[in-house]
Amino acid sequence: MAAGRADRDDPLRRAGRPAGPAHPRHPGPAGAGVVIEVLRAGALTTVQDQGRPGWAHLGVPRSGALDPAALRLANRLVGNPEHAAGLEITVTGCVLRLTRAVTVALTGAPADVRVEHPPRTGSTASGRVRRPGDVGRPLSLPAGAVLRIGPAHVGVRTWLAVSGGIAVEPVLGSRSTDTLSGLGPPPLRDGDRLPLGPPTGPPPVDLVIARPVPTDLRLVVRPGPRRDWFAPDAFDRLRRAAYTVGTDSNRVGARLAGAALPRAVAGELPSEGLVLGAVQVPPDGQPLVFLADHPTTGGYPVIGVVDDVTPLAQARPGTTVRFHGPQR
Repeated sequence: MAAGRADRDDPLRRAGRPAGPAHPRHPGPAGAGVVIEVLRAGALTTVQDQGRPGWAHLGVPRSGALDPAALRLANRLVGNPEHAAGLEITVTGCVLRLTRAVTVALTGAPADVRVEHPPRTGSTASGRVRRPGDVGRPLSLPAGAVLRIGPAHVGVRTWLAVSGGIAVEPVLGSRSTDTLSGLGPPPLRDGDRLPLGPPTGPPPVDLVIARPVPTDLRLVVRPGPRRDWFAPDAFDRLRRAAYTVGTDSNRVGARLAGAALPRAVAGELPSEGLVLGAVQVPPDGQPLVFLADHPTTGGYPVIGVVDDVTPLAQARPGTTVRFHGPQR
C-alpha cells in the first residue's frame, strides 16, 4: 500500500466493488434449499464468524465479529459449533423469514424481538401467531416464521445465530464479511437469500446473562512502535484525556475526538504493519483505534496499542473513551 499512498487518504474508507455485473448474492453449497430470506436488511447486517486469522502477511486482516465472545454465546444457545457463522446486525435491526424450523438466539445489544408464524399443527389458533422473544434466550421457530429484530435500545450491534449456521461459501477459511477489502459475502440487501447448514445438536445452555452496555469505556493501552514520533507528553496526554467516539466510526476503526496528540517528527513515515487495536494518529492529531476490518498496513504513526477493543463494538457516537496503562 506504500505505492501511491492510498492508505493515507482515509484509513476508514470502504473498498468499492468493481463495476460490472451484480455480485453473486451469498452462494451456498450446491443444492442447498434451506434458506433465510432477508425481508429488511437494515442499515448494515453482515455475515460474521470468528474471522480469518493467519493471513495478515498477505494483506488480509482477521475481520470476524466485532465481539467474538457474543457470537460464540449465540452459537452455544442454538447448539452450533462456536466457529459457526451468524449475522452481525447494526443499530437498526432487520426482518428475516426462515424456510425451515430452526432455533435462533440473539446476544449483544438489547432489542425488541417479535415472531410471526402460521399456527402450529394441532393448534386451535386462527390467523398468524404473534409472540415476543428475548435477547439471550433460544427461540424455537417453525418453518415460514418471520423474525423481526428491532433497533438496538442501547449499544450498536446484536448477533444472531441460527441452528445449522449461515452456510455461505467460505473465503480463506472464513465466511466473514470484510467491509474494507470486500472479501467474503457482501453486506445483506433486501431480497437476499442465505443458505443454512444442517443442525448439529442440542444447545448446551439455554440462557445467558446480558452484559450491560457501558456509556463510559476504559481501555488498556500500551506504548506503540512510533511513540517517539510524538511530543514527549503525548502518550501521557492520551491516557489522561477523555475522548468521544465520532460519527464516522465503523467496523474498520473508531475515530475519537478530544485532546490532539502533537507530533515531534514532521516527516513522512513509510507504510508499515498494523494490528488489531493499533492507535494511529493522522495529521489532525485525533486518535483512531483500529477494529476487526482494519487495513494491514498504514502510513500514519501508531502511538499505542489497545489490549482489548471488544467494548468499542457497542460504542455509539458520543460515547466517552478513556485510556489507562496495564497497571491500573
